Amino acid sequence: MSYPPSIQKLIDLFSKFPTVGPRTAARFVFYLMGLSKEEVDELLKGIIVLKKNVKLCSFCFNPFDIARRSLGEGGTEENLCPICSNPTRDKTLLCVIEKESDLISIEKTKKYNGLYFVLGGTVSTLKKEEIKKLRVEQLIERIKNPAKFGIKNAKFQEIILATNQTTEGEATTLYLERILKPLNLKITRLGRGLPVGSELEYADEETLKSALEGRK
Repeated sequence: MSYPPSIQKLIDLFSKFPTVGPRTAARFVFYLMGLSKEEVDELLKGIIVLKKNVKLCSFCFNPFDIARRSLGEGGTEENLCPICSNPTRDKTLLCVIEKESDLISIEKTKKYNGLYFVLGGTVSTLKKEEIKKLRVEQLIERIKNPAKFGIKNAKFQEIILATNQTTEGEATTLYLERILKPLNLKITRLGRGLPVGSELEYADEETLKSALEGRK
């Protein structure tokens, strides 16, 4: 027995979400079926607003809200997120992270005042198809010529590889170290305050502070 086409279509769509399998996708669909029309309309409106008001920063790829920037919450460059457009940020430091939630975690520590770059994932092997998913070329371009992407008067001296302490994160760090070595910049990684196998997103602020301070 199979689900009706309308239900199966939504299950297939939800199954494309990261870490969401068919069973979880099915639970999403049946949860939606139990919502009122008003609740579904609110959800749809939220998705439309998300696509309309949120864009990726031209430098770091961190998403930011255009509507909030128009109200004065940020800098003057319309294509830059509030962090990249903030003139008080240290433009000699660039912290490379896997995903957007890692940026939020590091910002909460209030121990880092440089810029970021969202890599967009990790690799478990050095296969070309996996590497292509990462923004490695974009990273190199922004290190070499930050002004081209809206960051004026920047001269990076240290690149911090803040990948998660997982097998994939370690493989990605080793790959980036090799790729970035010809740039002759100081390349550091987070200190070992983070347990092996852990992710930045779930680390407490004190542990992250120690990892930032103990980078080498």
